[in-house]
This record gives sequence, C-alpha cells and structure tokens, in this order.
Amino acid sequence: MGLAAAATGAAAVTAGTTVPAYLRTPPTAPLPATAPSGRFGGQVVLVTGGTSGIGEAAVRAFAAEGASVVFCGRREHLGRDIARSLGRDVRYVRADVRVPSDVAGLVAEVDRAFGRLDIAVNNAGVSRTAPAHEMALDQFDEVLDTNVRGVFLSIKHEVPLLLRSGGGVILCTSSESRRPGGVAYSASKQAIQGIVDAVALDYGSRGIRVNAIAPGTTDTALVRPPGLPDAMWEAFRNAWGPLNVPALARMATPDEIARAILALCSDDFGYMTGSTVLVGGSPLSGGKMTMPPGFPDQG
Repeated sequence: MGLAAAATGAAAVTAGTTVPAYLRTPPTAPLPATAPSGRFGGQVVLVTGGTSGIGEAAVRAFAAEGASVVFCGRREHLGRDIARSLGRDVRYVRADVRVPSDVAGLVAEVDRAFGRLDIAVNNAGVSRTAPAHEMALDQFDEVLDTNVRGVFLSIKHEVPLLLRSGGGVILCTSSESRRPGGVAYSASKQAIQGIVDAVALDYGSRGIRVNAIAPGTTDTALVRPPGLPDAMWEAFRNAWGPLNVPALARMATPDEIARAILALCSDDFGYMTGSTVLVGGSPLSGGKMTMPPGFPDQG
C-alpha cells in the first residue's frame, strides 16, 4: 500500500488517536518566496502536466516572472481556471502526452501563439503502486506510457521549435522514489534520466540544455487522496515527515519544487546539461516508509 492509500486509511482512525507531540509539527518550514524580478520576461515556456501540483506551481511561477506560458493537462476545467486567473499570456491546451497528435498540436499552439519556444518543462506523470507480481499489466503500461513515452513525444516535438528559436532548455521531472511497490513508477523515472542523458548529447552543441529534477515526496494530489479532511491530512503529513525525511523532516511544497525548476531553467545553470538534480529534503534513501503512530501501517 502506498502513501496515498495509507493516508486514506488514516481517515478511518478515530478522533481520539494521539500523535506524539514531537511529531505534530515539522522542525523546518518552507522559506518564503522572493519577490518576482521578471527574470523570464520575453521568454516562452511550455509545461506539460500543468493543471495541478508541481506543474501548476511551475506555470504560476514562470508567469509571475514575466514568461509567456502554454501548459497542458487532461482536466480541462482546472486548466481553464488556471489560465483565466493568470491572464492573456498564459494559454491552456487540453492534451494527453501519450497521444502523438495531442503533443504535436500542443507545440503547434505554442508556435502559433508566440512564435518561439525557450523552455520546456516535461512534468506530466502518473503513479500506480503494487508489488511486481500483483501489478496489472495495464497499470504498468499506463505509467510507462505517460511518464516515458509522454516525455519522449514531448521532446520529439519540442526540439524543432527550440532549434528554430536559437536553442533553449528542456527540464524533465524525474523522482528520487525508491520504494517497495514502485516497480512501474521507479522504472519510468529512471528511464527519464536515460532520456535526458541521450538528448543532452544529441543537442548540446546546438544550444539546447537538457536536465532532470528529482523531487522528494511533495504535498500534491499524487500523494494526498481526494476527500481526505484537511485536518487529517495535515496531521498525517506533519507526523510522516520526521519519520521519513531525516534531514528537513517534512514533505516539500509544490512552490518549493517550482522554484528549483525555475532556477535550473535559468542562465545561472548555463553550464549544466545531462544532469539529474535531487531536491529531496534529505540524502537519497529508499526502503519501506514508516507510518506515524496511530495511523495505518503502509504494509
């Protein structure tokens, strides 16, 4: 059972459950964001998987820094609401990164709307969790189709427009995840790192930098199940962090990961390509997660 499933089970725990005081509040807190400086003004950014979580945070952060942004996702109502809230230089396109014609249409809209592409953030991804012998083949295929095929298709269609624009940056979302039950998810995220290595070699001399970011567990819908009361989720999240993130002792926020994405896409990292950067709150670790006292064990 994964983190989201364990948290779902937590909703059934009685209100009288006592979580030890030292687990109630994480010992670290996210740093406040700096004031926007317009550092991406005049640049055009494409974000896949931009309707929630890390992707949405990246869309909002790039827009706040002056970029024109096109983003995609399958949940049209969310995409349109985000675009509406950010103004005319942010466009939403409904697209499924598993479908070649959708991805081609997405990049064509970038070209039509803005005539260039400077940065592509390939973030769309899904997760399914089960031991290898229990995972259904269609679940495995869904993860690989979205997380690997989707990244390949995105890069395939982004590169010509990046080249025509004089070069740019591709950043793909990998993961630090090394957990039991992660045969599909871990395989897909390791594959992304291989793609990044190869594409960086293919296009480095032509002005395209290609890297990956590997976030640690982040407070998004990917780990928080729908319908879980805010108070229950906050208790679970705050208790989970010190037991599973030895250094910073908490989950990341989407905004923190988005800030790292912007940094890696900036000229400050102009000599970095073919790299995967861990933003995990602790040195890389794996193994079974420890569930907080009073909450269901992961199993």
